[in-house]
Amino acid sequence: MMKKYLFPLLVMVMATSNPVEAAERHMMQPRVPADKLADARALSSPLSNSPQVIEQGKAIYHGKGTCFTCHGAEGDGKGTAAAKLNPSPRNFQHHGFWRHRTEGELFWVIKYGSPGTAMTGFGQVLSDEEIWALIRYERMFAGRHGPGMKGHREGMGPGSGMDGMQGMGHRGRRGGVQE
Repeated sequence: MMKKYLFPLLVMVMATSNPVEAAERHMMQPRVPADKLADARALSSPLSNSPQVIEQGKAIYHGKGTCFTCHGAEGDGKGTAAAKLNPSPRNFQHHGFWRHRTEGELFWVIKYGSPGTAMTGFGQVLSDEEIWALIRYERMFAGRHGPGMKGHREGMGPGSGMDGMQGMGHRGRRGGVQE
């Protein structure tokens, strides 16, 4: 009788214990509340991608923003505090993250926090300009997948036209490119 109940419990524990799968499971999920998502997606940065802005963002990331603590010095989501967090901090190196987020969504999460995660709002610590500079720097972690991808106004999700896949050569589940 005990075996009947232990097996499903064991399967559930194994399915939820893999941190890589946990992080991937949340990659597509917006962290902005549904009732704020349209407003967040409408936001766009007033700052350029100039080296000065990126350096300002880098100083904030590694300084008063303390982003590196959770997101890691390299933006890989593996900071010193990351192992204790569920869900895992975002991995800014992952191209999928940038393909499925608008910069307005990032701004909203940095400013107000992310319900259901350890991400607290930094609106009392950072000015709006500092948040935009921080986003410019965080995009650099993605290399060629950062700036220029569907990350400005379009993003993914409702109202984005063809679910945001248009012109991206999106890879399906089997790895093939779909045009």
